[in-house]
Amino acid sequence: MDKNENTRDFSKKLTVLVLPIAFQMFMQALVSASDAFMLGALTQESLSAVSLASQVPFVLNMLLMAMTTGLSLFAAQFWGKGDTDSVEKYFGYAMRVSFATGFLFMAVCLIAPSLVMKIFTDEVPLIEMGAVYLRTVALSFLLTAISQTYLCALKNSGRAGIASVISSSSVVINIILNSFLIFGLFIFPKLEIAGAALATVIARVIELLWCVAEISRRDSVKLRIKYVVRVDAALRKKFWKYTAPSLGNQIVWAVGFSMYSVIMGHLGNDAVAANSVANIIKNLLSCVVFGLGNAGGILVGNELGAGRLDIAKEYGARLIKLAILFGAVSGLMMPLTEPIVLKVNNLSDTAAGYLHIMLWMCTYNMVGQAINVMTINGVFSAGGDTRFGFICDTVTMWAYSIPFGLIAAFVLKLPVAAVFFVITLDEIVKLPAVYRNYKKYRWLKDLTEGE
Repeated sequence: MDKNENTRDFSKKLTVLVLPIAFQMFMQALVSASDAFMLGALTQESLSAVSLASQVPFVLNMLLMAMTTGLSLFAAQFWGKGDTDSVEKYFGYAMRVSFATGFLFMAVCLIAPSLVMKIFTDEVPLIEMGAVYLRTVALSFLLTAISQTYLCALKNSGRAGIASVISSSSVVINIILNSFLIFGLFIFPKLEIAGAALATVIARVIELLWCVAEISRRDSVKLRIKYVVRVDAALRKKFWKYTAPSLGNQIVWAVGFSMYSVIMGHLGNDAVAANSVANIIKNLLSCVVFGLGNAGGILVGNELGAGRLDIAKEYGARLIKLAILFGAVSGLMMPLTEPIVLKVNNLSDTAAGYLHIMLWMCTYNMVGQAINVMTINGVFSAGGDTRFGFICDTVTMWAYSIPFGLIAAFVLKLPVAAVFFVITLDEIVKLPAVYRNYKKYRWLKDLTEGE
């Protein structure tokens, strides 16, 4: 294959994967945005409470991401090799672990939602409103755990398009139900915060039923109960060999990121509201970057599984260049959203002032995030190099971001903007180590060898 043909092949494969995955992630982020903006139209306190409560499903999603990362790196390579049976074996085991994780989160939030909220804030109104949200939304945690594993299996077996359709349709339903149940439109009751949570549960039920129907098609990989119940010891060992570091990485990152909300949550309602809106906008604009990283991991994994290591190496270099470009564009768009955001949110003048500064600070953070997502979550994970991400995020968050953020906020008592600046440097701090690890090419590995 000549260079031009290889470039066209790369572009075609990437487009087929990136567009549906990025759109799916955008639609998922849109749910959180709709929750926040619709509730923000009611009161700033509603926005702040749900933003803090949403840290719980955020942590759950990070853990599920570790499970699906483990599934993805094996499914992508075995699919590239043409071994459907092995894909189904890893699919079954990943479902087993994801189900247990979702059930645990559901149980905790049903039993002690107020206790969970006290982790994030000491303001009683926010605790009470957040507890209502968590208790109502708890069932969706189990439903999400199951459906995300289904969607991961579809994406890694040549059906990224239908996975995007399912996820996106669920989001549209969620947003529509949000407006009906939050504001009490038409025949629906006005439930406000509880309405946002209930809309999420209903949407997840529909999403899961659709996933089950799609996976039952003749041409799809199957969830076979025998692979869920009885797991080969060698498969379990190999799965956790590569998934455990990813799980540790997601735990470290998720808990660490939630600690940022804890820090901001104790700086007052205005700081919470501004930080919440800034993160929502950031999540919306970074969807292409995360889609690129997710798709890049599948693309590189397919080539590694097929034994084409030189092509996988070339793809890795191209993907990182694209990540820098998309990260810069996304970052520059952050401040441009401010006029629209202020129109749809009932923010105080103080919170609006904080938001203005935060949006500008997110510009450089987005570039660093794009590079790190592509390398750590995409390229490195595709070749089984999940250990690096765990070590890198542990050191960055717990040796720099969190301790320095706590010192800035509660010891030096710096202004809110200064505290936000300290914790948004995390993506930049890790770049030198990420680059060095990339150049070692430890991720150029075929995990299907010997099977």
